[in-house]
Amino acid sequence: MGTEAVAKDLLAGTMAGAAQLLVGHPFDTIKVKLQSQPRPSPGELPKYSGAMDAVKKTLVSEGPKGLFKGMGAPLATVAVSNAVLFAARGQMEALLRGEESPPGSRLSASQQVIAGAGAGFAVSFVACPTELVKCKLQAQSALAGATVAAATAGGRGAQAGTLLSQAQYSGPLDVARQVLRSEGGVLGLFKGLTPTLLREVPGNAAMFGVYEAVRQMLAGGKDISNLGKGSQILAGGVAGAAFWLSVYPTDVIKSVIQVDDYHNPKYGGTMDAFRKVYAAEGVKGLFRGFTPAMARSIPANAACFLAYELVRESLG
Repeated sequence: MGTEAVAKDLLAGTMAGAAQLLVGHPFDTIKVKLQSQPRPSPGELPKYSGAMDAVKKTLVSEGPKGLFKGMGAPLATVAVSNAVLFAARGQMEALLRGEESPPGSRLSASQQVIAGAGAGFAVSFVACPTELVKCKLQAQSALAGATVAAATAGGRGAQAGTLLSQAQYSGPLDVARQVLRSEGGVLGLFKGLTPTLLREVPGNAAMFGVYEAVRQMLAGGKDISNLGKGSQILAGGVAGAAFWLSVYPTDVIKSVIQVDDYHNPKYGGTMDAFRKVYAAEGVKGLFRGFTPAMARSIPANAACFLAYELVRESLG
């Protein structure tokens, strides 16, 4: 794959990621709040009873900007993350075509599954630190509120104030600074890498495979040159839904590990987190935040793929 084609994929992927982020981030914020809220004590209600309750309480306590909390980190790195994803997929496509096939020839849906898996592996190493910062910012209000309630109930009001202050971050750079200083250095930024890989590799395999399958189905064959923008949007939305349907529990595990207390961890690793979440809440616990995730996936990924195709087409 030539450097010109890589550069085009990098630029198109950057624009695709920006479109996806702007459309989908509020849904993602609610998803993480639901995933990371502590399990209530017996007889107590959870902080958020569901997605709409989380939206209302976020708007009341933080205003509309609360729905975009944590967007600075992914927005700052969206160029890298999505550029890596789409450029890696492009290189995988070139590898799967082989030297005998003409450049730009269409791959089958099954080949796109392989290309998506390779792209997912590559992007995991960019997504993990970005999402760690994002999740810590999105979850801190729920976690800090629970800390205060628990400490006050135990007659430790002064300690509650201390714990609350430790839970607060002023922004993405502050999260990164605190992690680098007191949560394992550079390796601390890659906390949750295993579940990130378990999400990104099969998730992107499903997403890109389904995207190509839906496009070819709508076009009636491999020639999709006359496919309309509405069909592209539909294919992108279905592909995004396929991503989350295939890997959602691993995203829950990634979130709880990334927001876990570094100095007093609740989870010993990916499998330990899976066992504990399942033991405490059953299958329902592995699908916390599923509704806003699915609500986000369709418009956000539709915007992502449409932006990518439009930019890539304009670049030739």
